[in-house]
Amino acid sequence: MQVTFFYDIVCPYAYLASTRVDDVARAQGASVAWRPILLGGLFRHVGAPQRPGDVMSAPRARLIDLDMRRWAEVWGVPLRKPAEHPRRSVEAMRLIVGAPAERRRGLSRDLFEAYWVRGENVAERAVLDAIATRHGVDPQVIDGEEARTTLFANTAEAAGIGAFGVPTFAVGHRFTWGQDRFALLERMLGGEAVDPAAAHRVPTAVDGPLHVRFFHDFSSPFSYLASTQIERVVRRAGATLEWVPILLGGLFREIGTADVPLLAMNEAKQRWFRQDLHDWADAWGVPFTFPAHFPLRTVLPLRAALVEPACTAAVYRAAWAEDRPIDDPEVLTRVLREAGFDAGAILERTSAPAIKDDLRRNTEAAREAGACGVPTFEVRRPGHDPLILWGQDRLSMLADVLGGWWPTCG
Repeated sequence: MQVTFFYDIVCPYAYLASTRVDDVARAQGASVAWRPILLGGLFRHVGAPQRPGDVMSAPRARLIDLDMRRWAEVWGVPLRKPAEHPRRSVEAMRLIVGAPAERRRGLSRDLFEAYWVRGENVAERAVLDAIATRHGVDPQVIDGEEARTTLFANTAEAAGIGAFGVPTFAVGHRFTWGQDRFALLERMLGGEAVDPAAAHRVPTAVDGPLHVRFFHDFSSPFSYLASTQIERVVRRAGATLEWVPILLGGLFREIGTADVPLLAMNEAKQRWFRQDLHDWADAWGVPFTFPAHFPLRTVLPLRAALVEPACTAAVYRAAWAEDRPIDDPEVLTRVLREAGFDAGAILERTSAPAIKDDLRRNTEAAREAGACGVPTFEVRRPGHDPLILWGQDRLSMLADVLGGWWPTCG
């Protein structure tokens, strides 16, 4: 088996991935073909902005920056983001594709470190010339037509399989995106089911009880996936869990995010997004069906969950495993009754001012915590400021935090 690793040294997550991809593949008996591409060219192909951070809400940009630094810390990888990021990487990528095949991997690693560790400006020709010479590569290959056309061809290859960013890992006709998808890559290579509670780091002693607030909304498929695993992750660590329903649309309006982010994505990312949901569900052994009735209006189900928190799992299952329109009061009534609840009593209380106020307060609490979406996990630990993690794909990092690791970057 072979993994094709599409990358551009301008991407910090591609740098992080480069430090582990060979080991991950080798553990499954696979090899890795390092395939340099031009990320800006791929963005143009799929219609994505050249600087994604410029169109993000401030809370999301902050969490993504923290996330990058946290992954480096979890893995013990040095990382220093240049103040001038992003820097031009076209000539550096041409140097890689113009180098002899047997030297590209080592050259790529050196260029990644130049950008993300040593703070060198890889847009400067003198820097590239020195790195090329160190690897026995003629720097003049940067200017050759072969390097230019090969880089274009590699970028077109990535676009052809449906890639929209880096790092992308392709195995046969399938691919996944992001260094946080190594668990799914292992599955693609024949690995075992993914344990969301498996931490990256060895647990250490925790100075006091830990409490997790789980901000969620039935409208989010990733909230559903997280809801199937969060109890297990928190329970294994001996922490306490608080389910906090919020109105995601209200949060989005507050922070300046599109009401339905999925529909604002380019087509390539939308296709991957839907496949990624199925991949996680399969890895965790939980049922999943993307509902025909989407997007979901969830004010009533959320209020029902505030009235009777025990109904939460049944409502999530109805929406995301059984494709039932939970925003229809009659359907929601049947869902609650089938789960053994007094539907009439629950739904009658959903119109109470106190319940409406609770939903508004929860949504505001999520905004104040710094959330940019759901699921968001806020961890409270004595003597520390609260820490938040965003995304069901951060459950393993949550396990690290509950196991005693606390990131120095916040």
